[in-house]
Amino acid sequence: MSKETKRTYVPFNEWKEKSRQTEYTENTPLLTPGGELIPKGWARHNVFEYNRDYVKQGIMSKKEWDFYQVSDGKYMVQLSFANITVGGYVAAKLIDLVNKKVIADATQLFLFSKNRFVPPAKGDVPNRFAEKIGKAEFDFDTKETTRSLWFRMPLKDKMVECRFNMDIMPGLENITTVLPFDGDTTKYFMTTKQNCMPCEGFFKYGSDVYEFTKDNTFCALDWGRVNTPHEMVWYWGNGSTYITDEKGEKHLFGFEITWAIGNESNATETCLFYDGKAHKFGAVDVAVFPKPDKFMEPWKFVSEDGRFNMTMMPTFDHHSDMNLGVARMHTHQVHGLWSGDVTLDDGTKLEIKDMYAFCEYVENKW
Repeated sequence: MSKETKRTYVPFNEWKEKSRQTEYTENTPLLTPGGELIPKGWARHNVFEYNRDYVKQGIMSKKEWDFYQVSDGKYMVQLSFANITVGGYVAAKLIDLVNKKVIADATQLFLFSKNRFVPPAKGDVPNRFAEKIGKAEFDFDTKETTRSLWFRMPLKDKMVECRFNMDIMPGLENITTVLPFDGDTTKYFMTTKQNCMPCEGFFKYGSDVYEFTKDNTFCALDWGRVNTPHEMVWYWGNGSTYITDEKGEKHLFGFEITWAIGNESNATETCLFYDGKAHKFGAVDVAVFPKPDKFMEPWKFVSEDGRFNMTMMPTFDHHSDMNLGVARMHTHQVHGLWSGDVTLDDGTKLEIKDMYAFCEYVENKW
């Protein structure tokens, strides 16, 4: 569906002069009343004002989602809501990363949802999104320093129920990007990626209960409000952990890398997080394109400015392929252990060893 994009890498001092990482710090409307995209860039918090009534949409081009991924490196829970105008879903999935299998996948579909089940206009400010859709009930409640997620739905004569509570460090920064698509000023990709949220809770399926603690469990939020072409390809990598410095002090560390979506000339969706602060760096790519059969080989990541040098040793390829002809989601979400070094804005280099994280390759047509 998409050809591999090769980047041109330049030294960091040259990259600083050439790269246009446009940062927004003030509230800015996302669209004109006619649906034309206004900003193109990134922010440390979502400062982009989204008016869904302004979106100039095709039959499936307007998509809104709240996606949460919780993991301790052994088990992973995906809690998600998506609305693509003609329909959507709410779902909770539990995956065993060690034994490489899906334990439970409770999904409630719905149709004709243009103005039904409308999610909040921002994902990183206090908000609450609670609904009962078919057999599924959910409640996503975000406050200033906490976030709670709850879901319940019957599945195969058993009940799926999960509840998670997480900490949001005061002032926790994220990366929110707005990327245009060449050739159509009404098409855009706006997402917020927020990680470094220590998390605790449970996933219950029938009589089986899986517990998660804040010692080693983190939640990542992938929040999207987009108006896109019908076909896209992307890479998305993300992880959070605690790292200990030379003084024995513990710090929250995370990263976000997404690429191959839209026009990145004003921003790339690449960022480090350290003790709640965002450290912006340049474009990332993999040294070897994994498709079609190299997903379980080491992934070597390099950034154009030299600030992200990491290698993932894969342990599990969570592969899925939903193909309905006109709609398709072909995914390789590869989990593994990451090692290497990263560089903060002040030049501090952090050595990373065997950090659990993931990177996915997706071919999307919906």
